[in-house]
Amino acid sequence: MSAGPHDMHSLLHIDIPRDARAPGRARRAVEAFADDLPNAAAADVKLMVSELVSNSVKYGGAGEISLALRSEEHGHLHAEVLDGGGRFIPRERDRPASEVGGWGLHLVEALADRWGVGDGGARVWFEIDAGATRDTAAVAA
Repeated sequence: MSAGPHDMHSLLHIDIPRDARAPGRARRAVEAFADDLPNAAAADVKLMVSELVSNSVKYGGAGEISLALRSEEHGHLHAEVLDGGGRFIPRERDRPASEVGGWGLHLVEALADRWGVGDGGARVWFEIDAGATRDTAAVAA
Protein backbone atom coordinates (compact mmCIF):
# COMPACT_ATOMS: atom_id res chain seq x y z
CA MET A 1 0.00 0.00 0.00
CA SER A 2 1.50 3.32 -0.98
CA ALA A 3 0.72 6.76 0.36
CA GLY A 4 -1.10 9.27 -1.78
CA PRO A 5 0.35 12.74 -2.40
CA HIS A 6 -1.00 14.14 0.87
CA ASP A 7 -1.23 10.97 2.98
CA MET A 8 1.05 9.65 5.67
CA HIS A 9 1.33 5.91 5.98
CA SER A 10 2.57 4.44 9.23
CA LEU A 11 4.96 1.60 8.55
CA LEU A 12 5.96 0.84 12.12
CA HIS A 13 5.46 2.01 15.67
CA ILE A 14 6.89 -0.11 18.49
CA ASP A 15 8.08 0.26 22.04
CA ILE A 16 11.37 -1.46 22.79
CA PRO A 17 12.56 -2.46 26.26
CA ARG A 18 15.65 -0.48 27.27
CA ASP A 19 18.42 -3.08 27.43
CA ALA A 20 21.44 -4.28 25.48
CA ARG A 21 19.21 -6.11 22.96
CA ALA A 22 17.28 -2.96 21.99
CA PRO A 23 19.39 -2.05 18.90
CA GLY A 24 19.00 -5.58 17.50
CA ARG A 25 15.25 -5.51 18.11
CA ALA A 26 15.04 -2.18 16.29
CA ARG A 27 17.02 -3.53 13.30
CA ARG A 28 14.79 -6.59 13.05
CA ALA A 29 11.68 -4.40 13.19
CA VAL A 30 13.01 -2.28 10.30
CA GLU A 31 13.88 -5.43 8.31
CA ALA A 32 10.24 -6.49 8.44
CA PHE A 33 9.35 -3.36 6.47
CA ALA A 34 12.32 -3.26 4.09
CA ASP A 35 10.13 -3.65 1.00
CA ASP A 36 8.16 -0.52 1.98
CA LEU A 37 11.25 1.67 2.32
CA PRO A 38 12.10 4.14 -0.45
CA ASN A 39 14.79 3.37 -3.00
CA ALA A 40 16.23 0.28 -1.30
CA ALA A 41 17.31 2.39 1.68
CA ALA A 42 16.78 -0.41 4.18
CA ALA A 43 20.47 -0.83 5.07
CA ASP A 44 20.92 2.87 5.79
CA VAL A 45 17.68 3.06 7.78
CA LYS A 46 18.67 0.00 9.84
CA LEU A 47 22.06 1.53 10.57
CA MET A 48 20.66 4.92 11.59
CA VAL A 49 17.88 3.42 13.72
CA SER A 50 20.38 1.10 15.40
CA GLU A 51 22.69 4.02 16.24
CA LEU A 52 19.87 6.16 17.63
CA VAL A 53 18.47 3.30 19.72
CA SER A 54 21.99 2.55 21.01
CA ASN A 55 22.30 6.19 22.09
CA SER A 56 18.93 5.94 23.83
CA VAL A 57 20.05 2.86 25.74
CA LYS A 58 23.29 4.55 26.81
CA TYR A 59 22.09 8.07 27.52
CA GLY A 60 18.29 8.09 27.70
CA GLY A 61 16.05 8.10 30.72
CA ALA A 62 14.06 5.28 32.25
CA GLY A 63 11.37 3.29 30.49
CA GLU A 64 10.94 1.96 27.01
CA ILE A 65 12.25 3.41 23.77
CA SER A 66 9.73 4.19 21.03
CA LEU A 67 10.57 3.73 17.36
CA ALA A 68 8.32 5.03 14.60
CA LEU A 69 8.70 4.85 10.81
CA ARG A 70 6.26 6.38 8.39
CA SER A 71 6.18 7.20 4.73
CA GLU A 72 5.21 10.73 3.88
CA GLU A 73 4.38 12.75 0.82
CA HIS A 74 6.10 11.54 -2.37
CA GLY A 75 7.56 8.47 -0.65
CA HIS A 76 9.81 10.26 1.83
CA LEU A 77 10.58 8.24 4.93
CA HIS A 78 10.42 9.80 8.41
CA ALA A 79 11.89 7.89 11.35
CA GLU A 80 12.09 8.85 14.99
CA VAL A 81 13.39 7.40 18.22
CA LEU A 82 11.91 8.69 21.46
CA ASP A 83 13.17 7.95 24.95
CA GLY A 84 12.58 9.32 28.43
CA GLY A 85 15.89 11.15 28.50
CA GLY A 86 16.52 14.71 29.44
CA ARG A 87 17.82 17.63 27.48
CA PHE A 88 20.24 16.74 24.70
CA ILE A 89 22.11 19.12 22.42
CA PRO A 90 23.77 17.51 19.40
CA ARG A 91 27.43 18.44 18.97
CA GLU A 92 29.91 17.90 16.22
CA ARG A 93 32.19 14.94 16.78
CA ASP A 94 35.36 16.23 18.44
CA ARG A 95 37.21 12.97 19.04
CA PRO A 96 39.99 11.52 16.87
CA ALA A 97 38.76 9.33 14.01
CA SER A 98 40.77 6.44 15.45
CA GLU A 99 38.76 6.48 18.69
CA VAL A 100 35.97 3.90 18.95
CA GLY A 101 32.46 5.15 19.64
CA GLY A 102 30.71 8.44 19.16
CA TRP A 103 29.87 7.91 15.49
CA GLY A 104 26.07 7.56 15.77
CA LEU A 105 24.94 11.10 15.07
CA HIS A 106 27.79 11.58 12.58
CA LEU A 107 26.39 8.64 10.58
CA VAL A 108 22.84 9.96 10.80
CA GLU A 109 23.98 13.37 9.58
CA ALA A 110 25.90 11.82 6.69
CA LEU A 111 23.17 9.39 5.57
CA ALA A 112 19.93 11.28 6.19
CA ASP A 113 18.59 14.09 4.04
CA ARG A 114 17.33 15.87 7.17
CA TRP A 115 17.56 15.15 10.87
CA GLY A 116 17.07 16.87 14.18
CA VAL A 117 16.01 16.65 17.79
CA GLY A 118 12.80 17.55 19.58
CA ASP A 119 11.04 17.28 22.93
CA GLY A 120 14.03 18.78 24.68
CA GLY A 121 16.29 16.27 22.98
CA ALA A 122 14.48 13.09 23.97
CA ARG A 123 13.31 12.60 20.35
CA VAL A 124 15.76 12.25 17.48
CA TRP A 125 14.37 12.02 13.97
CA PHE A 126 15.65 11.68 10.42
CA GLU A 127 14.21 11.72 6.92
CA ILE A 128 15.24 10.09 3.67
CA ASP A 129 13.92 11.38 0.36
CA ALA A 130 12.53 9.01 -2.23
CA GLY A 131 14.93 8.46 -5.08
CA ALA A 132 17.96 9.66 -3.11
CA THR A 133 21.07 7.53 -3.50
CA ARG A 134 23.73 7.24 -0.85
CA ASP A 135 27.24 5.92 -0.75
CA THR A 136 27.58 4.36 2.69
CA ALA A 137 31.24 3.54 1.97
CA ALA A 138 31.99 7.26 1.59
CA VAL A 139 30.75 7.89 5.13
CA ALA A 140 33.44 5.62 6.57
CA ALA A 141 36.22 7.36 4.64
